[in-house]
Amino acid sequence: MSADAFQFFSINTGSTEPIYRQLVEQVRRRVASGHLKAGQEIPSVREVAQALAVHPMTISKAYSLLEAEGLLERRRGLAMRVAAQHKKAQPAAERIALLRPSLERAAAEAQQLEVPAAQALQLFEHILKQGDTP
Repeated sequence: MSADAFQFFSINTGSTEPIYRQLVEQVRRRVASGHLKAGQEIPSVREVAQALAVHPMTISKAYSLLEAEGLLERRRGLAMRVAAQHKKAQPAAERIALLRPSLERAAAEAQQLEVPAAQALQLFEHILKQGDTP
């Protein structure tokens, strides 16, 4: 099994969001940011399913949705890859638009938990900084 499959996706099994949607969103964000570029191959269904201990049909569903959106392209007998039209990162405004729904959900949860805005922002900043460190 490829080590790439372990690093390519991460899932939150405690999330209310279905696993296939988590995978779709991760690919969308990576393509939007330019982290995944046109022609770049992605791990196979089998590799990802084994790495995440998830049913292969879950991975296949995510990949099929991404293919239908035009983000991925399937090649018979070869690995799926990022579609040719995704040569560079999307503009900042489009990337921010992809982030907004997640931030809206987090803000609603903070309000429901009655976490003061300053503390929520401090926690968010701390989490962002953790992602910057290797």
